[in-house]
Amino acid sequence: MEFNEVTTAVAFIGLIAIGVGGMIASDMMVTETILMMVAPSMIVFGAIMLGIGVKFGEYRATN
Repeated sequence: MEFNEVTTAVAFIGLIAIGVGGMIASDMMVTETILMMVAPSMIVFGAIMLGIGVKFGEYRATN
C-alpha cells in the first residue's frame, strides 16, 4: 500500500472519527465536552505525530 496525501488523510480522519465515535457511544462524558475538548486535542496530537513520522521516514529514506 502506497501512502500518498489522500490515503494518509483518509486514515487520519478515520482514526479520529473512530475514537470520537467510540467515546460518544460509550457515554464516558457529555457529548459537547467530547466534541469541544477531546476531538480538537486528538486532531492536534495526531497532526504532531504525523509530522514527526513523516520527518523520521524522510530521514530513514535518505540514510
